[in-house]
Amino acid sequence: MSEKMNVLFIITDQQRADMLHCYGNPIISTPNIDLLAKEGVRFSNAFTVCPMCMPNRATLLTGYYPNVHGVRSNGINLPKQIPTITQSLVKKGYNTISIGKTHYNTWTPRYDPKTKSAEDFQDWKVKNPKGAYLTHKNFPIPYYGFEEVDLVVGHGNTCLGHYLEWVEEKNPKLAKKIIQEYNTKVPALEVFYENWVPLELYNTTYIQNKTIAFLEKYGNGDYGKKPFFLHCSFPDPHQPVSPPGKYWDMYKPEDMIIPDNVHNIENLYKHPYLKQYLEHPPVRGAMLREETEENIKKFIALSYGSVSLIDHAVGQILASLEKLGLSDNTMVVFTSDHGDYMGDHSLILKGISPFNGTLQVPLVWKVPGVTKPAVSDALISSVDLPKTILELLNIRERYRPPGMQGYDMSPVLKDPKVELRDSILITEDEEVGPYGPLYTRIVHLITKDYKLTKYAELPGYGDLFNRKNDKAELYNLWEKEKEKRLEILDKLFHEYSITRSRFPKRDSGF
Repeated sequence: MSEKMNVLFIITDQQRADMLHCYGNPIISTPNIDLLAKEGVRFSNAFTVCPMCMPNRATLLTGYYPNVHGVRSNGINLPKQIPTITQSLVKKGYNTISIGKTHYNTWTPRYDPKTKSAEDFQDWKVKNPKGAYLTHKNFPIPYYGFEEVDLVVGHGNTCLGHYLEWVEEKNPKLAKKIIQEYNTKVPALEVFYENWVPLELYNTTYIQNKTIAFLEKYGNGDYGKKPFFLHCSFPDPHQPVSPPGKYWDMYKPEDMIIPDNVHNIENLYKHPYLKQYLEHPPVRGAMLREETEENIKKFIALSYGSVSLIDHAVGQILASLEKLGLSDNTMVVFTSDHGDYMGDHSLILKGISPFNGTLQVPLVWKVPGVTKPAVSDALISSVDLPKTILELLNIRERYRPPGMQGYDMSPVLKDPKVELRDSILITEDEEVGPYGPLYTRIVHLITKDYKLTKYAELPGYGDLFNRKNDKAELYNLWEKEKEKRLEILDKLFHEYSITRSRFPKRDSGF
């Protein structure tokens, strides 16, 4: 048993903050995550650094803003030379394990075929890919500092990676069907479809069981006295939502509560920025997708089913921690990489807008001997998590990735009334093309009371919402509150300036 504190970092995909009962959702059932929230600190103002998978996940691994680690948008491999907190932890005697989704490399074919990806769909779907590849037996270990990896690539029924190899051993016919489904559809572009993967072989169950298996081996002493950093990453509830078994119809679409602003879509078609992307949806509807109320209700119901299954898995994992005597020495973090519109303004999924649904995420943090049950309203960004984790583990600065950004939020964990930030910077740097149909940059600044959004293509225009008085984000105050706009623009400039990259370092004075 290690004397140093372990870390269990649990992350979901595309789960907005209010998709948990402990965040005030009256419909969804998440008793296990709720219990974790009752034992730790639940953050009511947690935000992603970028509402896209790859940039934010790279930030959580490095402690850098996207403009520093280089993964500005999806479709960019995290550069190998960028230091990670897992590399720091290995040097300080930690076991580092990743189970589930990572998305540090691209999934889809690259524009330049010379670049390789260890998470490539095409290479994982066949046992012996042609030419040079990084999948299967050639998967690179350590992987960005993770010494062990059980990889899940994809969403819903069609998941590949080490997970598919496992399915092939358990049920060859099912593995064949997964490949057929992948070859005949583009799964990420579906919103939902019926699940045909049995619960016991579904990716959430796989991640649950692999995580518990590691904890049991660790509890039996197979890893010696070294502490662990365990990254447990679920691909759900990201679309296509297709929860298995009883979770498919756990929630009835007719019982779902749709947002009050669902009928605001007509005004979005008049929005100077959003109009073009609503009329010509980028990525074939996988971003900024307009939907009918009927489909929104079904999407919400199935998403809730996916989250309830994750909650069950989290409960099993936390029960194993307790049973194995590890809970008193293990920090537990639960969060998501970004949110989802979930019917806001008649939209679902994510992408390029000023709206809160994709920006705000759940964050529950329990640290033995540090946290007491509480709710904190302090602003916190995903870029703050890596630095705070290393601080709590007493990893000195000289052993950390150099120039880590973000705030050390451990004072807030010790006293949830403390507030260290007065704002949060969020950037979106989207390229699908390479020069279209999507080539845009957006920047948001969030304060306790306001949220301001600026668009690179629209000088002189932006969106300004009062976060407390207009939670539905219906009234743009850009023209009505000019003094407040200038105040926040000034704050945005300074926040943006201090978060810009300072790499590479200069070699001499002159």
